Amino acid sequence: MNPSWRKPAGMFAILGLILVWVVLIASFSAQIGRLPALVQALVYIVTGLVWIAPLKPLLRWMETGRWR
Repeated sequence: MNPSWRKPAGMFAILGLILVWVVLIASFSAQIGRLPALVQALVYIVTGLVWIAPLKPLLRWMETGRWR
């Protein structure tokens, strides 16, 4: 079996996705910081889970080479 280039490429794509998401959310930290504590917690919980959505197709592509 030959190693696939998709797994290292997918790993770097996942790291890039995390980096972009963290920078995006951190850029809104001043606005989020003005919200009540419970709302802040809810915002960070939701944004902490939303970035996972693009992972399913990316992981599928890494394993099979197909997006669908």
